[in-house]
Amino acid sequence: MLETLSSAGEVAFFYVVPALVVLTVVVFIHELGHFLVARWCGVEISTFSIGFGRELFGFDDRHGTRWRVSAIPLGGYVKFVGDENGASFPDPEVLAATTPEERAGLFHFKPVWQRAAVVFAGPFANFILAVVLFAAVFGTIGKPVTTPLVEIVNPGSAAEEAGFKPGDTIVAIDGSRVETFTDVQRVVALASGETLHFTVERDGRDIELTATPQRQEIPDGLGGTQRIGVLGVSRAADVRLERFGPIGAIGEGMRETYVVVERTLTYVGRIFRGRENADQLSGPLRVAQVSGVVAESGGIPGLVHLAAILSVSIGLLNLFPVPMLDGGHLVFYLIEAIRGRPLGPRAQEMGFRIGFALVIMLFVFVTFNDIVRMTGI
Repeated sequence: MLETLSSAGEVAFFYVVPALVVLTVVVFIHELGHFLVARWCGVEISTFSIGFGRELFGFDDRHGTRWRVSAIPLGGYVKFVGDENGASFPDPEVLAATTPEERAGLFHFKPVWQRAAVVFAGPFANFILAVVLFAAVFGTIGKPVTTPLVEIVNPGSAAEEAGFKPGDTIVAIDGSRVETFTDVQRVVALASGETLHFTVERDGRDIELTATPQRQEIPDGLGGTQRIGVLGVSRAADVRLERFGPIGAIGEGMRETYVVVERTLTYVGRIFRGRENADQLSGPLRVAQVSGVVAESGGIPGLVHLAAILSVSIGLLNLFPVPMLDGGHLVFYLIEAIRGRPLGPRAQEMGFRIGFALVIMLFVFVTFNDIVRMTGI
């Protein structure tokens, strides 16, 4: 019995706690983005919540906003005065009972550009956080840099068929310049079955090669596997840490944030085109597992890097045009700006219900993926 309790305590400490810390920071910054722009626009805010469900503890600030930490730590919300719920769906009864003076501070009576700014501020804050966290790692620990020099060409691989040779330096892929071997891996990993055009430097001159990465299952470092495109080359063992100054670190942070966004959209696009299987999508259980492994092997810098990636992912996910998410609200505001008036309450309510159902289905789907990967069933 004592061994079981000890094991459960270790799981909570090494997996759950790091995951909650990372998720709480990312969610707090997201909601803080909404909050700050809303306050700047003069919107009255009733609640700032980290988590959902029953309040664990909280306090009221001088503006009457209730800051709270809730029992279910899987997100958060900012609730404005006049909202029916944390998704900013308006409460018709409350809005109908307000006076013209009271409406000046209500979100739903603000100009459409202000409402759009408030909604966009959450995802934008996530991107800013990612840039800052990446920059912090690159400016203190450094960024691993590997020359895109081919050391080994695996027999029977796509690289051998394309004519790669040891000593080649990969200069560009499909016309886009690559700086490191990591750049090459990122492109190839999401290009299985697709023809890529490589520019390689060999004996002082550029040579054009064409290769189609093969899909393979490789260990993911967490006891499972992942399916990615593989070219079949190994890099030169010249990994070094390059540390940047403040300006350079911010620039690299912006570049890394862009890469995460671009790679994520590429993967989603390949799912819709039937080139990738959605079973690689991950949810909260996977985040907890990865957080535990990163905390154990990479320490604080590893968790900071993970938080940056998760921040980009949450910011990007919220911009998808799904009702209930920030992107869905932005679509409604765009329609309102074009029509000159908002959609009717029934249409908005229907959109909210559809969006809620889609979010729940996505949550169940990614959680199922996590369970399958973690249990191997």
